[in-house]
Amino acid sequence: MDLQILSKNTEVTEVIQDYVQKKIVKLTRYLGNIIEAKVEIREEKTKSRQDRFTVQVTLNSKGTLLRGEEKGENVYVATDAVAEVLARQIKRYKGKLYKKGRGVSLARQGSMVEGMAAEEKAEALPSVVRVKRFSTNMMSVIEATEQMELLGHDFFLFINADNNALNLLYRRKDGNYGIIEPELS
Repeated sequence: MDLQILSKNTEVTEVIQDYVQKKIVKLTRYLGNIIEAKVEIREEKTKSRQDRFTVQVTLNSKGTLLRGEEKGENVYVATDAVAEVLARQIKRYKGKLYKKGRGVSLARQGSMVEGMAAEEKAEALPSVVRVKRFSTNMMSVIEATEQMELLGHDFFLFINADNNALNLLYRRKDGNYGIIEPELS
């Protein structure tokens, strides 16, 4: 597994690197085919001590990406928390793969839900409850940003006039914007 540890506004000592590596390598117990792990450690100047350090981990398992982000009063607490989050995500992901291999598909799930017990219903996959259709217009990124602000949404789907492709504009946590451009694989 290729492990990358990046830091922002803080120094990552050898001791911290060893601790993070030990926690991330333990995740291979749950999911053995992890190709790459990217760990980002940030220190933020906040009033709250509990949210001072942020650890974000992105795991690449043969094209499947799992991501977790947690905050803590120090790097060790945040690392422990994000390792627990990723362990839960891996277990849920492997459970879906297991059910998929056993012939439980989303199409069959509707008839199976009726026969499941109450505790199994809690584990049922969420379903699509609404489909919304709207026409998309060709516009520039600036026009799409203005339209998104007028609507008061956190994302906006549009056809980019620069490349004639369907793009998704979204608001980031830092207040800036991001664009998702789909690529056919």
